[in-house]
Amino acid sequence: MKKIYNREYYLKKIRGFYDSDLIKVISGVRRCGKSCFLESVINDLKKRGVPENDIVYINLDMRGFRSVTTADQLDELIAAKLPDSKMKYLFIDEIQNVKDFEPVINSFREEGNVSIFITGSNSYLLSGELATKLTGRYIEIEMFPLNFGEYLEMKAFLGKPLSDNKAEEFDEYLRFGGFPKTLEFDDPVDKELYVKDVIEQIFEKDILKFRKIRNRSLFERVMNYIINNFGATTNLQNILRYFRNEEGIPIKQETLHGYIKILENAKIIYKCPRFDIKSRKSLKGEQKYYLADLSICFSRNVDRRINYCPALENIVYTYLTSRGYSMSVGRIGNLECDFITRKNMDYYYIQVAMTIAERKTEDREYAPFGKIRDNYPKYLFTLDPLLQRRDGVKHCNIINFIAKGEELL
Repeated sequence: MKKIYNREYYLKKIRGFYDSDLIKVISGVRRCGKSCFLESVINDLKKRGVPENDIVYINLDMRGFRSVTTADQLDELIAAKLPDSKMKYLFIDEIQNVKDFEPVINSFREEGNVSIFITGSNSYLLSGELATKLTGRYIEIEMFPLNFGEYLEMKAFLGKPLSDNKAEEFDEYLRFGGFPKTLEFDDPVDKELYVKDVIEQIFEKDILKFRKIRNRSLFERVMNYIINNFGATTNLQNILRYFRNEEGIPIKQETLHGYIKILENAKIIYKCPRFDIKSRKSLKGEQKYYLADLSICFSRNVDRRINYCPALENIVYTYLTSRGYSMSVGRIGNLECDFITRKNMDYYYIQVAMTIAERKTEDREYAPFGKIRDNYPKYLFTLDPLLQRRDGVKHCNIINFIAKGEELL
């Protein structure tokens, strides 16, 4: 068996569905580790005693399979690899390379003797159209690039030197992000070149290949604007005004909305809507956008300085989202709570700051909590090594919280 780093959190999420007739859809931004995750599942099945002959793996990006682009070709390929009625485990990587693959996948699922796992970098895998065409018979496991805890584990797994000071490792993680393959490179220049290549692949293979973009230059301008303003409250009207007044470029609202949706669909950005805590209603039109990985910002920006406020928010956002929490930006009158987080029926209020070493900063970060009248848990995440005890708020060090794989309680 190939030795690969197992992302145990995602394995735990999918193990209960190994023998289910539900189609397992593994989604996520390109190069976040989906293909290796499929190999982890395959190795896990082998450890459980599943014979290798009963496991079928097809990577449609690999030589030998790249010519398979139609539904009929895919049907023939799968049928040839499932010669008998014995239970089989079918893994198909880069499924979006085949047009109209859904009826084929559905037909094999309905035969009842195959457990199907599919991945694809294009967000079409999460579109409403997919849900219709797969008749709702699927579950989605959404993957993100490595969180900081996984970053430390994989670095150790690869035999790379680890600093005893987690803050030093965290600084490197902030700068180069969590795309798994970056850990194979030691030279910072090589890391940066790899990330830039990943972003270009996303643009060429996951966007232009599947979307009709008439004005490529304008799309890139919009993409760079959203990426460089991650973590900032915005709405379509603000962005339209910026391009009209600052860039001298008039954009139609429907065009801008379509471009942003494409970026969301490619898993480059994630929309975090605003939520009014008093009325318990979403605020239409107001939101923040966070990045799938911070390296995306640095790859599109010559300024290498870290803007810690949005960067730390981004890390908390992606970590908790990957753990199944629903995230919103909270508004309480004139004050803003960085996140209102929900999982099942439990709510949590979260503030994120680099430090509260100064009393003025501490008071500012605690202020939104004082306006909240319910008793749901409140969290303050900072980089401070010494933790404050105040007003029942749980003060947590971001580095330690994520490194330990902790959950909100």
